Amino acid sequence: MTKPTDNLRVAPDHEHWSRVAHQWIEWAGTPNHDVYWAYRESLAAFIGPGNGRALDAGCGEGRVSRDLRSIGYHVTASDTVAAMVEAAARTDSAHEYAVADMASLPFSNEHFDLVVAYNVLMDVANLTAAVKELKRVLRSTGQLMISIVHPFADRGQFANTAPDAAFVLQGTYFGEQRFEGAEERNGLKMDFAGWSRSLEIYATALEKAGLAITSIREPVPTESDQWAALRKWTRVPLFLWLKARPLAR
Repeated sequence: MTKPTDNLRVAPDHEHWSRVAHQWIEWAGTPNHDVYWAYRESLAAFIGPGNGRALDAGCGEGRVSRDLRSIGYHVTASDTVAAMVEAAARTDSAHEYAVADMASLPFSNEHFDLVVAYNVLMDVANLTAAVKELKRVLRSTGQLMISIVHPFADRGQFANTAPDAAFVLQGTYFGEQRFEGAEERNGLKMDFAGWSRSLEIYATALEKAGLAITSIREPVPTESDQWAALRKWTRVPLFLWLKARPLAR
């Protein structure tokens, strides 16, 4: 295991995620606590097994890195927050680690066969710069996989807790909005903050970076009593998954 390298530029959201890193490490690292665990098998199937080099950009405490490693990839875990990378290293999540801003990654051009940005682009103020950098480190034959909270789900909420409750759009779907909010569940608290963006904004960033979307999924959570509270998200998608590849030069 290599030690984390440090290539950090302070970004607008760095202060927030540094401040709440301890919350996220516990929130995300507790098995079956966060909704990630209800989508985990579908995510692994969508990415697919491999044996090349993979970058988990915005690795948090390392859960995606560990899952990438389990399906065969040689994984590098990077995050702008040193405490996150240290947590990932403590659980042996990856083969290599880096503390780095997503818009300034310490890797050579075309270094990775797979780049995964799982629920992190919502936390990046300069989306265009981040996507261009992810494309730079991706091989010309490689693949970028992005997960975001579904832009439609981000702009509304269910009217109540009933299984057939109406989903109500709040304000406008279009454009970009800053969001902040907190969740508490099973004795754990998480303070979230980031950017809510329309699908067009994400697609435009990919286009400007020279990437073409090749696949889209709107996954549903695992059907089980354990995840009964998520059944409402079988009616409205909570996440949007994209695959993209570099355009031919």
